[in-house]
Amino acid sequence: MIALPLLGAAILLILGRVTNRWGHLLGVAMSLASFVVAVLAFFELIGLPEAQRRQAVHLWEFIPGMVDMGLLIDPLSISFALLITGVGSLIHIYSIGYMAHDSDRRRFFAYLNLFVAAMLLLVLADNYVGLFIGWEGVGLASYLLIGFWQFKPSAAVAAKKAFVVNRVGDFGLLVGMFIIWTSFGTFAFADLGAQVGTASQGTVTAIGLLLLLGACGKSAQLPLQSWLLDAMEGPTPVSALIHAATMVTAGVYLVVRSGAFFFEPGSPQALAVAIVGAATLLAGAIIGCAKDDIKKGLAGSTMSQIGYMMLGAGLGPAGYAFAIGHLITHGFFKADMFLGAGSVMHGMNDEVDMRKYGGLRKYMPLTFATFMVGYLAIIGFPLLSGYFTKDGIIETAVHEQPVLGWLAVLGAGITGFYMSRMVFMTFFGEKRWAEDAHPHESPKVMTIPLIVLSIGSVFLGGYLILSNRLMVFLGPATGRPSDANLPEFHFASTPGLTTLALVAVGAGFAWMRYGKATVPVVAPRGSFLTTFARRDLYGDALNESLFMRPGQWLTRIAVFFDNRGIDGVVNGLAAGIGGTSGRLRRIQTGFARTYALSILIGAALLTGALLLVGNI
Repeated sequence: MIALPLLGAAILLILGRVTNRWGHLLGVAMSLASFVVAVLAFFELIGLPEAQRRQAVHLWEFIPGMVDMGLLIDPLSISFALLITGVGSLIHIYSIGYMAHDSDRRRFFAYLNLFVAAMLLLVLADNYVGLFIGWEGVGLASYLLIGFWQFKPSAAVAAKKAFVVNRVGDFGLLVGMFIIWTSFGTFAFADLGAQVGTASQGTVTAIGLLLLLGACGKSAQLPLQSWLLDAMEGPTPVSALIHAATMVTAGVYLVVRSGAFFFEPGSPQALAVAIVGAATLLAGAIIGCAKDDIKKGLAGSTMSQIGYMMLGAGLGPAGYAFAIGHLITHGFFKADMFLGAGSVMHGMNDEVDMRKYGGLRKYMPLTFATFMVGYLAIIGFPLLSGYFTKDGIIETAVHEQPVLGWLAVLGAGITGFYMSRMVFMTFFGEKRWAEDAHPHESPKVMTIPLIVLSIGSVFLGGYLILSNRLMVFLGPATGRPSDANLPEFHFASTPGLTTLALVAVGAGFAWMRYGKATVPVVAPRGSFLTTFARRDLYGDALNESLFMRPGQWLTRIAVFFDNRGIDGVVNGLAAGIGGTSGRLRRIQTGFARTYALSILIGAALLTGALLLVGNI
């Protein structure tokens, strides 16, 4: 499963331009083949009794006496593998049309294959070392893909920013791994579950918080979210791959896979996960309200939706199924909307400003229809996928952590506003585009993936959540509450009805502002709150003040000390020796009579000194 996309990446990168004519087809074939293997592994797994649905595959001894490299096929890893390869393959197919005129299309597909291979290693590894290798592979692939159009300074800077910010989270994960080895003597997931109870609460809490720091980096959660919106500088399929099916879900996977450290709801580390999720879902929603760039609006949405997943993951086994369920359905409807945004851009000369759209539903009916399905799913329209998974998280959160749960309800209302704003500005109202724009529907190679993703956005949530199908399936990998306390989805719960009401209010307000009223082509200045949201809640300004500026001054001080201190001492010593040797060289005249006189004077001085000492 991992070897196929990795082989595709290797062939495309090693053979180079030789593969230009067929490289994209190889990239798609390798991703599809990996998906087929994942499907076969899934059916083999569900054919086993529940107690045996945890198959370990030993590969080799990675570090003698310490780490064996192996794979773990269980309900959790196979769920992620199906999502990564399934949605990833659709994004590969879409990219054939989207990148058709790019001279480096072959290299682009090589990086896509590398991304899929690294993400598969991350979720299939049976220990933290293998997970970390895949974790870093995803970081490398994201750097290459975000900065793919490196001739654009903004893309190069965005790639560097994503790489640097994620290294902060990686530091937390790495230190957490060191403590795990020191405390338990193993990195294997299978061994840790039984041993966590032998450690002190302080050790478990420290490990949990460090793992959470790693998760915040990959999943763009507060306070390590600043890279996410800049990552939109990459080609749109990259945005769909990173924001829907791969990189941003890695943090959620890490928390759920490390459930032994977060199993008890209300423990400090589990509560920290839930708080981070609740804060991030609100922050992302607020940011999405003020973005005119369609891709950045969707990026804020991703940040918010991953917040919902982290909130669910922080609720322990009661929330795991809803968190993973929302992760899977989000992979479909968010990829649907990102690729739909790319379809809009394809027909609008790569324009991303929604204020220069308007009325596009008449010119792109298929793109409009599929985007609407994703939109309805993400706002939680009844009976669509997001309705079951997101509302399931909200209901469980209100029951387990009422304050955080009702904040999630508020976030759902804001989601109704900013997503409706996006739809109305793009597909409704009067046209506002430039005269040289000629909007048109995208080719079939781009629209067929949209149709498939929209179908999943409609039906997948109900299939996974109703009758607790997903919770029962994930049970062997994540643990689950007793059957008596098994959480169920309720169609008419108070949190659910309140959520629907707030979503309707948000959508209605968006219609009044952006559907019914005229949308100005140039964005008005807006209030302080609008500026606050446009500037990503001043996250970059805060990082600049706390880290970048002090870092610059520290660097300048270090350079000054190096130049004037260390280099000054070294250069001064060298200059002193050089000057002394220059002066001593003057007495080397080359005349024998001078040397004889020097010997005579030296002998006389030595004789005098000896006589003086003898008299004393």
